[in-house]
Amino acid sequence: MPNQLFYGDNLEVLQKYIADASVDLCYVDPPFNSQQNYNQIYADAAQDDYAQTQVFVDTWEWGERAEECFREIAVNPRYNQETAAMINGFATILGKGGMLAYLVNMTARLAEIWRVLKPTGSFYLHCDPTASHYLKILLDAIFGSRGGKFNNEIIWRRHYSHNDGQKFGCIHDAILYYTKSANYTYHRQHLAYDADYIAKNYRGVDKDGRRFRSVSLNAAGQGDAKYFGDRLLAPPQGTHWRWSQERLNTALKDGVIYFTENGVPRQKQFLERMEGVPVQDTWTDFYSLSSHDKERLGYATQKPLALLERIIKASSNAGDTVLDAFCGCGTTVDAAQSLGRKWIGVDITYNSISLIQKRLAERYGEKILGDVIFSGIPQDLAAARALAQKQDDRLRKEFEKWTILTYANNQAKINDKKGADGGIDGVAYTAVGTALFSVKSGAVSVKDVRDLRGVLDRENAAAGILITLNAPTKNMSQEASAAGFLPDPPTMRLPQKTPKIQIVSIQQMLDGARLNLPLPVPVLKAAARAKQKNHQAEIDFDAS
Repeated sequence: MPNQLFYGDNLEVLQKYIADASVDLCYVDPPFNSQQNYNQIYADAAQDDYAQTQVFVDTWEWGERAEECFREIAVNPRYNQETAAMINGFATILGKGGMLAYLVNMTARLAEIWRVLKPTGSFYLHCDPTASHYLKILLDAIFGSRGGKFNNEIIWRRHYSHNDGQKFGCIHDAILYYTKSANYTYHRQHLAYDADYIAKNYRGVDKDGRRFRSVSLNAAGQGDAKYFGDRLLAPPQGTHWRWSQERLNTALKDGVIYFTENGVPRQKQFLERMEGVPVQDTWTDFYSLSSHDKERLGYATQKPLALLERIIKASSNAGDTVLDAFCGCGTTVDAAQSLGRKWIGVDITYNSISLIQKRLAERYGEKILGDVIFSGIPQDLAAARALAQKQDDRLRKEFEKWTILTYANNQAKINDKKGADGGIDGVAYTAVGTALFSVKSGAVSVKDVRDLRGVLDRENAAAGILITLNAPTKNMSQEASAAGFLPDPPTMRLPQKTPKIQIVSIQQMLDGARLNLPLPVPVLKAAARAKQKNHQAEIDFDAS
């Protein structure tokens, strides 16, 4: 099965496109009901300014959609009785508000994830203390009541310390680890011993310079005498020799067994043969990505590759299928690709889809995009029109995101302002100044071009791009030409007449037309700092 990246609502994708028992491992890092808006940050290299695009809103309210899903859980046989009873219990305790809306939303998706997992499959749900206690009970109902197994609540220490005012600093996330049955894939992971541990425990050095520690060969219980070379030795009273006669013979030949001055046989446990310290359920050996990490992509909830690599190595084999139904900036699919797993990623925002495409191409080369099946991304005018006509408020800006990010090759930001946007749907920063985008999904006329000219004058912008779902008229093209041309940047060797106002239709974009303004540097930058302001989680980016 080829790798797949779906653009759309993960509930619809799971129900329609992912088969029963087809996934070996699923990891999700869904919204936490954190009551925050998460932004992707871009740097304006020309003005040393910062711009933001809202990626997703993690604020939940009870409404018609939540009520419909609540009723569905009660009557649809895809939800087991324990799950329906648990949601009813939550409704009694919490009432029909934001938290219940969040849990109802998650229930629908978690039930589908259980369905698509193989009987030997594993599931990791990444969350924080906001809702982890509710999600744990919910997963017990979905997994535990049908032969599944709760294995761990993994504590990941995200920060060394955190100042959270009048309470203890919040420095960890929880990762709930379940399996669909008691028969599942698990490969123990190890950490290297630290220097102090080695110095204290591996004091011995053999003739070849190999460090070892001395370990007893007997354990509690009764046992028979065994040969150590030509010596037949009985174990001390109340113990037995832990190794078989065959293993003892091999160890003697390899120099693993030695005798103390008292004639007691002991094992040389060589450091070079030890795997290290088994990973426990508290992970403190890597933190959240810092402001200087090369991995940083500008996505507010991005997790480090090391986190996903550990999970994928532990709970899958090469060639297995890994699913991330909330794939965000694509850390799971990146880790799965590098570790030789097949993968399926799903996200509802085009910010994420475009960022994943860019991420994969930069790390593995453009060829990899030809090996991935992209689903849900409009491939023809009918699909583009369907996206433009979606009424779901969660997808309010998705048509604009898709058009602008596709046409600008992901080198632009979206204006996510609700209501009046001042005629600006997106911005790109170019070598000749700021370029403004205006996207029209309905009827268009010469008035739209004149309006864009007015916006350019008002904002003192260098260029304007008008993207239209319907084909532009001849009068529109003439009005755009009247705006003149951009000055060539100083680095341009040959003169190039670039129109100040450019009109491109969706059909032209589908046929391959792309932004032809000179972009001095990629819009996404290495991270500089993280801050919170007005209850919005923001990550800022400096020019590199």
